[in-house]
Amino acid sequence: MSLPAPARRWAVRAGTAAFTAVALAAGLQYSVGAVAAPRPAPTPASVIARMYSSADPYSPTYHHPYRHGVVPMRAQLAKMHAWALRHPGVRPALSASDLSYGGGIDGIGVTDGPQKVYLVFYGSQWGNQSTNGQGDITLTGDPNGMAPYLQQLFKGLGTGGELWSGVLTQYCQGVAAGTQTCPPSNQFHVGYPTGGALAGVWEDTSAASPAAATPFQLGTEAVNAAAHFGNTTAASNRYVQYDIISPTGTDPDSYMQQGFCAWHDWNGDSYVGVTSPYGDIAFTNMPYVTDAGTSCGQNFVNGGSAGTLDGVSIVNGHEYAETSTDQNPAGGWTNSGGSENGDLCAWNSGPGAPAANLSLTTGTFAMQSTWGNDGAGGGDCEFSHAIVTNGGGGNTVTVTNPGNQSTVEGAKVSLQIHATDSQHGQTLKYTATGLPSGLKINSSTGLITGTVPKRKSTHTVNVTVTDTTGAKGSVTFTWKVIA
Repeated sequence: MSLPAPARRWAVRAGTAAFTAVALAAGLQYSVGAVAAPRPAPTPASVIARMYSSADPYSPTYHHPYRHGVVPMRAQLAKMHAWALRHPGVRPALSASDLSYGGGIDGIGVTDGPQKVYLVFYGSQWGNQSTNGQGDITLTGDPNGMAPYLQQLFKGLGTGGELWSGVLTQYCQGVAAGTQTCPPSNQFHVGYPTGGALAGVWEDTSAASPAAATPFQLGTEAVNAAAHFGNTTAASNRYVQYDIISPTGTDPDSYMQQGFCAWHDWNGDSYVGVTSPYGDIAFTNMPYVTDAGTSCGQNFVNGGSAGTLDGVSIVNGHEYAETSTDQNPAGGWTNSGGSENGDLCAWNSGPGAPAANLSLTTGTFAMQSTWGNDGAGGGDCEFSHAIVTNGGGGNTVTVTNPGNQSTVEGAKVSLQIHATDSQHGQTLKYTATGLPSGLKINSSTGLITGTVPKRKSTHTVNVTVTDTTGAKGSVTFTWKVIA
């Protein structure tokens, strides 16, 4: 969620009571588990705006405008709501709750390529590490198993055709500030994390995590993580978010006292104030939210032990979605009250789809819905959405024809095939047929190398380049081996 400028910290709201099962549209990839109480009536957008305004003394953003996308604890949300109802004149009623594009900061509005999530377990308190049967890092200082749970969540997003991530792809950059829709011709939609969003895991045991890490310390850890993972250029961090996860028993940014569960921001926010030599760094402050119990979502969807980690995926999923659509807050998508796509649907406060279980190839995870401008009635909370690709008709892969080739018998070859994709950040795979024997193409780089045979021959070569959405481009040329 986002806050009014210059706010840069975003936290997930701790929500209202759990909801009863509702009839779900056919084909949606979610289900509701054990529940405890009726779902509350949707909160009007004008009330939400007052709740997250700088005037609401119960908001975690009060005097802390850097907490973008803040997720309030559930009891705190009730206080915010009550105050907003008592003060209807604080902020004028909104003409619409739909999100508008903020124009970008440093040229960055959304993550317009496949998301890459790096999980950073911050501090020596996480203990010793080992690996479980699923290939996940486990930690002795992780009593509730947050580490492997989050690894499975981010490994699963973007796999099996899941459509929760599709909701995010309706948003884009490359449009005018104030725009509320992305035209079919737009080439800069939020990416889809095909094959999984998890890019790396690091347990930083160089020192203990602070008892109450400040925004500066959290931002510094994110920059340190960029260096650790070798993301030392602005380009390598363009589609990246760093999840700074503090250990149990700590209180990052005093979340327990301030009544929130998480927020996201970037290093260049003046309230964070961290210099990065590696370009802009997007990060999330993710406390060990099971320490807060039901206040941060435990058993929000599922009852008993099955729901112990509900809040972990709901809260972290909220911040992931908001970072994807507002990477450098508030240059991305927010409404006129400063709320982001996760805020309008947190703890079932918005109209449309409720929080539910999302089935992924790696397991089942409690997740909240996120706001879709194209939802019913002009906009509502959506749990699934068709994947929007760039240009309306899908991606376009363009391969440059290198021209016909002539190579002397027995000579070494090095020929680079060049290709581009209409969607920024796509990973391309190169294949070739008909090459002279002794030659091969590097599937990742498109470089053809090897030594041609010592005999004359003529070959018809076809090179095909495919991106992660399945879009393809190809070229055909003749290759002669001559005396």
